[in-house]
Amino acid sequence: MPKGEKRERSVQELYRDDPERADALVWGRRGTLKGASLAAMGAAVGGAIPHAATMPAGTMPALFARPAAAQSRNDAPAVLRFEGKSELILQGERPLVAETPEHLLDEPVTSYRNMFIRNNGQIPPQLTGDPRAWQLTIDGEVNTPLTLTLGELESRFPVVTRQLQMECGGNGRAFFAPQTRGNQWGNGAISNAEWTGVRLRDVLQAAGLKPSAVFTAHFGADPHLSGATDRQATDRGMRIAKAMDEDTLIAFRMNGEPIPHIHGAPLRLVTPGWPGSLSQKWLTRIWIRDRVHDGAGMGGTSYRIPARPIVPGSSNNGADFVEMESMPVRSILSSHAHGTRLPAGTRALDLRGAAWAGDLTVRAVHVSTDFGATWTEMQVAAPANRHAWQRWQGRVTLPSDGYYEIWYRATDSEGRMQPHQAANWNPQGYGANPVSRAAILVG
Repeated sequence: MPKGEKRERSVQELYRDDPERADALVWGRRGTLKGASLAAMGAAVGGAIPHAATMPAGTMPALFARPAAAQSRNDAPAVLRFEGKSELILQGERPLVAETPEHLLDEPVTSYRNMFIRNNGQIPPQLTGDPRAWQLTIDGEVNTPLTLTLGELESRFPVVTRQLQMECGGNGRAFFAPQTRGNQWGNGAISNAEWTGVRLRDVLQAAGLKPSAVFTAHFGADPHLSGATDRQATDRGMRIAKAMDEDTLIAFRMNGEPIPHIHGAPLRLVTPGWPGSLSQKWLTRIWIRDRVHDGAGMGGTSYRIPARPIVPGSSNNGADFVEMESMPVRSILSSHAHGTRLPAGTRALDLRGAAWAGDLTVRAVHVSTDFGATWTEMQVAAPANRHAWQRWQGRVTLPSDGYYEIWYRATDSEGRMQPHQAANWNPQGYGANPVSRAAILVG
C-alpha cells in the first residue's frame, strides 16, 4: 500500500471493532431494524427478514460474517482437492491443513472422504513394505522399555474398536475478536471415526510405569516443516491419567481399514476429547517423563489457555496459562449448508447435526430461528460409546418466506452452555465455542 494511503476496512472489521457504529454506517441502522435500514439489509441478504424486530443491534448477518461454501460466491473459501476426499476448505498448504464444511459431517461415523486434515510438519514418505513391521518404542520412566512392532501390538494386547471424537485444539478460532494467529477454523476441525487398536494403558502397564511417571511425550515420523533433521514437527504430551484412560488408543485401523496415509498410517495415537495434537500421527515413540513435557508444541501459549481472562488482543507469554485438556462443548448443523436457498413456501425445517463436549457428554441442544429470542429443544441421542459425539435432530417452523438464521447451541452434562460470543480470548485462539449461525433463504 502506498505510503499515506488509508486502507479501507472490510465490513467484518467494522463489526469487529465497533458493532453498533458498523450498523449505522452499513445499513443506516440505529436500534431496531426498520424502514430504510431494514430494506437495505433485506436487499443485501436477498429477501425479507421476518424476525427483524428481534435481531440484536450490532449483529452482522451470518451470510456475511461467515462465507458460504457455494462455488458461485466470489467470497467462497479456497477448496482442497485431494485424492479420495470431498472438497474441503483449504486452511493452509505448508503444513497442509483442511477443514470439513459442517454439512459434510452428516454421517454418524466420519468417513475418510469427509475427515479434516491437520498437519504440523511435512507429510512423511508413504510406507513401503509390511506395515506390521512398523516399530513403536516405549521408554523413559518405565521398568521395562519396549520396542514393539505393529504386528506384536495386535497379537499381544486386546484389540478394541470405538467411535471416538477427534478435534483440533483451535477449532472455532475464526470466531475470536480480535483475530488470533493460526488457522482460521470454523466448526469443522472435528471427526468421529471408528478406530481400532490397543489401549495405550495396556501397553504402559506391560512396560511397568515407575512411581515417577507423570507425563507422556509423543514422537512421529513426520519431518519438521523446515526439513531440519534435528527438530520435531511436534512432540506433545499429556498427563499420565489421560494416557491411562480406557479410550486412549494406539490405533492401526480406521473405519475397519488400515489408516490412510494422510491420517497417520500405519500407527497413530487417538486421544479423544482432548486437543487433536495429542493424537500423534505416524507414531514411533512414547517417552514417559517425570515432569511436564517441554517439547515442540508445549509451554508458553501453545495449547494453553488463560487461567484468568486477559485483555483481548494483548500480548502474553503464557506464564499464568494452563494446559488445554478436555475440549469445550460444541455443536454443528449438518442437515443444511450455510447459505442454503430453499423453495418458496417452505414452512418447516427438519434439522440435524452433532454435538460433543470433550470428556463430558451433551445434555441438550437448542435451536433458534428468531435471532435467539426463543429456543426450541432438539432430541439428542446417546453416544455410541464414551467419547463418541452425539447426533441431534428436531423440527422448526417458519412463518413466511425470507431470510433466516439457524442459531444452534449445546449444553454439556455439567450445565455449561455454548456462549453467545467466543470467551476467554488467548493469543493462539484455543477454545472458542460460541453459538453458531447458519444463513437460510426461503423463496
